[in-house]
Amino acid sequence: MSAPLGPCLSPDLVLASMRQPGDEICFDVHLRGGAVSAIIPSRKDASEVPAATRVVDLDGRYVIPGLWDEHVHMTQWALASNRLDLSGASSAREAAAVVRSHIAGSHLAGAGGTGAPGAVQTLVGVGFRDAVWTDLPSLGLLDGVTRGRPTALISHDLHCVWLNSAAAQRYGVRVDADGLLREDPAFALTRELGQLPDTVVDPWVQLAGQAAAARGVVGIVDFEMTWNRDAWLRRISGGFAALRVEAGVYPQDLDRAVAEGLRSGLAVAGSGGLLTVGPLKVLIDGSLNTRTAYCVDPYPNGGHGLLTVSEAELLALLVRARQAGFVPAVHAIGDAANRVALDAFEAAGIAGRVEHAQFVRSEDFARFGRLGVTASVQPAHALDDRDAAEANWPGRTDRSFPLRSLVAAGATLALGSDAPVAPLDPWTAMSAATARARQDGRGPWHAEQALTRQEALTASSRGRGRLRVGDPADVAVLDGDPLTVSDAEFAAMPVAATLVAGRFTHGGQ
Repeated sequence: MSAPLGPCLSPDLVLASMRQPGDEICFDVHLRGGAVSAIIPSRKDASEVPAATRVVDLDGRYVIPGLWDEHVHMTQWALASNRLDLSGASSAREAAAVVRSHIAGSHLAGAGGTGAPGAVQTLVGVGFRDAVWTDLPSLGLLDGVTRGRPTALISHDLHCVWLNSAAAQRYGVRVDADGLLREDPAFALTRELGQLPDTVVDPWVQLAGQAAAARGVVGIVDFEMTWNRDAWLRRISGGFAALRVEAGVYPQDLDRAVAEGLRSGLAVAGSGGLLTVGPLKVLIDGSLNTRTAYCVDPYPNGGHGLLTVSEAELLALLVRARQAGFVPAVHAIGDAANRVALDAFEAAGIAGRVEHAQFVRSEDFARFGRLGVTASVQPAHALDDRDAAEANWPGRTDRSFPLRSLVAAGATLALGSDAPVAPLDPWTAMSAATARARQDGRGPWHAEQALTRQEALTASSRGRGRLRVGDPADVAVLDGDPLTVSDAEFAAMPVAATLVAGRFTHGGQ
């Protein structure tokens, strides 16, 4: 749990005439010192409240613990909002047509480009999903529509970049006839494409944080693939105060983190309690979209995917994490990768998190609970990837995105988005987890794996579920009861206000 805000603490506050989900009786919630100090039946006599205490009448609205997005790439999410959107393309040719149309109207300097001042800017697109395309990306196809303008298109899962020849030359990378970079080379280029001035990126991050607060978010776990502490300290000193941030560390920076005395859960000095050190993030396989998720059975087109960190290397990293006080967060999507991750947790004698857990062997479900390994899952991916899963894991999707199976076996779930892979909106994630369908006419996908609304709320609020005395004063105020509204209302839940440590970050003016 994040530490309460220090110098940013708000004066005492009473949230009057509020209800918790499922309740009919109204209560007053007293917030003091960044925590919930009392929850008592609503009082009509304002004279009983100390004169210096601010009282906000919620008029019977519903109050829940503030929501967390447990897996975000915050800079990439902010950048994606300012890049060419390819998510609607249903084929490589459609994606190329979107690029052609954009270039035709951009005069070589359209929004979302990167490059040296005075140079022709690189056009950056995001969000394509080639796993469900009937045709294939190719260098020739992209070259044919880009008129020599350097162009780099990043897949929705960030594990693949589609380049034209001009971009490959500009960034000094080699691509084959498909024009694709995958895994580590794709990650490296994505980082390079994000090297925009802080004066450009930080305001975009500020806007993204405000938008998240407007959806009831009080905190994120940021897995941006960089040394992230200093970027967040700069943003916070520049006025960012929309939410709490736990900044992940990657293996290449572990020595530096240890040398500087960092460990998971440590509040970072100079952040007013908003920034803490997050988990140690280790990627051991790829993704479903690129068919690089490491699986027991072969893909229909051959191969088992990639194990990008050997079992011995993973065990050594987890032992190091245990010694250094870091919580490991192991990216594992395929069922073989999840087995490898759980084996390493068991051998290292450390609890932690598996990020994604999209495809899990039936015999491994109970190991999550027994080993104390949290399944950090992104339910919206189940709906985004349902067709790709059916095509690549045929006959086995009953254990794909297996939320109910994990809970039934005693696992703890933590819900997130993996933004920009899915929107940074916990209601989108919770709706996907509970309905296993969108409002798009398609029926639920493996409805037997759905969560209840209460389970989804609990998994989105770090196990809190309901406000209790002593909790951090991180609160979301809703216009409807999340346990009883329709599925459509739940997915688009109106959030009237959000507070972090008793300070309004959205609404409440």
